[in-house]
Amino acid sequence: MQNPSELYHFETDTDPQELRATVMVVALGGFMDAGHTQRLLTDHLLATSESTVVAAFDTDQLIDYRSRRPTMVFDTNRWLSYEDPCLALHRLADRDGTPYLLLTGPEPDFQWERVTEAVRQLVVLLGVDLVVTAHGIPMAVPHTRPIGLTSHATDPRLVPPQDNPFGRIEVPGSLSSLLELRLGESGHDAIGFAVHVPHYLAQAEFADGAVTALNAITGATGLSLPTDDLMAQAGLNRAEIAREVEGSEEVTQVIEALERQYDTFSEGRQKPSLLATDVSELPSADEIGAEFEQFLRDVSDDGPSQD
Repeated sequence: MQNPSELYHFETDTDPQELRATVMVVALGGFMDAGHTQRLLTDHLLATSESTVVAAFDTDQLIDYRSRRPTMVFDTNRWLSYEDPCLALHRLADRDGTPYLLLTGPEPDFQWERVTEAVRQLVVLLGVDLVVTAHGIPMAVPHTRPIGLTSHATDPRLVPPQDNPFGRIEVPGSLSSLLELRLGESGHDAIGFAVHVPHYLAQAEFADGAVTALNAITGATGLSLPTDDLMAQAGLNRAEIAREVEGSEEVTQVIEALERQYDTFSEGRQKPSLLATDVSELPSADEIGAEFEQFLRDVSDDGPSQD
């Protein structure tokens, strides 16, 4: 492996010891982020706090430009701009002034192991105690009920008690998942949250999912992160969804069926699936895993549209 430290450079002359922070949030747009959960969360954090770019990665070594071509602007007879892919480590502060780090940008196409080791080096150099990730996954649940999430971590002590709908399954890898695995192998703490986004909203913006992710990160890290703007956005988003649902009898019937299934599950916790109302009809863990694996195979690496 080539030297991982050559993949990034510091954007400031400040001594790294003065840039230390105990928490690093990692948000690398991958192949799946139902409800645009991670993007909404990242945009919110950057918009509600002043940030300084601590380090930047050499994306020329990491991005396949032909598989996801950057946007350029052409006007009449000349090129005006180029949307340069940027994978950068930002330093922000919460409402109490506590600093934290945010690594955000496009998920690298190449050199995953080298990138992972480079991030691990930054974790050590900047005194990070906990690395956190969050994204959305599609689930057969209604948007009118409390939003669930699945937690995973390098150490069981980091994961709160939960009803996990998944057993042992195989899924396509992501750099964030590999990072969590490698950090655990090297003795570092990392935790991730997969927010359960209603499957019929997987390709739309679902701000409530981002609020759920933000609250989970706050609970895991103790940071006092701003929520007001994102919650206001979620309120507008809910109203828009309600208008869309009211205009479709078919969608209304689907949601009502999901609500009945959700309520039946909530009333009887001994029933381990949101997808069934009778114990004899419950799918096995293997069946649930197989269905989820099939869904992931159908997801394009280019990501869903934003319609």
